[in-house]
Amino acid sequence: MTILNNTDQQDLELAVDLLEHPSFAAKVTNLIGGPVEKAITMLPDGLSDKLLSTTQQALTKALDLAVSSLNERYRGAPANGAHRVLTIVSGAVGGAIGLMALTVELPISTTLMLRSIADIARSEGEAITDVQTKLACLEVFAMGGTSQEDDGAETGYFAVRAALAGAMTEAGKYLLEHGLAGSGAPALVRFLSKIASRYSIQVSEKAAAQAIPLLGAAGGATINLLFMDHFQNMARGHFIVRRLERTHGKEPVREAYRQFATRN
Repeated sequence: MTILNNTDQQDLELAVDLLEHPSFAAKVTNLIGGPVEKAITMLPDGLSDKLLSTTQQALTKALDLAVSSLNERYRGAPANGAHRVLTIVSGAVGGAIGLMALTVELPISTTLMLRSIADIARSEGEAITDVQTKLACLEVFAMGGTSQEDDGAETGYFAVRAALAGAMTEAGKYLLEHGLAGSGAPALVRFLSKIASRYSIQVSEKAAAQAIPLLGAAGGATINLLFMDHFQNMARGHFIVRRLERTHGKEPVREAYRQFATRN
């Protein structure tokens, strides 16, 4: 079994902390002054179905972006700050208008987050032009939530990867053979549906907080900043793990990950 050096161990410990202790819901709870679950129950009837549909549409647009335009022309550290600023602006607009703006604002914020996620992936040595890397960027949107489809043999981060593995392989094969032609192909729909079922959890939490009238534009900007920060953390942890897997192999890294996770 490959032994991780001290630097790699520290990186993996950071990844475990980021991936196994997502904090978006907790931060939203602190912002609105009460449990986010209670705020969700106050959302209008039928909105949950609308949010899932909106989430699926946002991810479809993100897939289009990932396949057509993400590239490796940028170098150096990821531009997290710039992406946060743009997300704050879109959140302020959404917060000022309210829930009616979510169908417009969510695709924008999702696209901005995908750009940031891809930037982080590139900084960890990923080839952004590779189809599997692009799908791994989309995979980040499934992290930090829970689903009944999670594999009972795993917990947390690796449960999400296990649940998405089959659909991700099928989607990757389809994109390599056909590109984005026929974006409604079952392989792509299945992959995006699995991501959407998890991403919509965070979207619901976001919508619930933005629905509180007193928050307004400033609150919407803050919520979007928390939203971006959450997925930047998920991306950093995810692509650290993938980098270490490329160096040491999947099983040694997974075993070391489990050991670190059980200590916390």
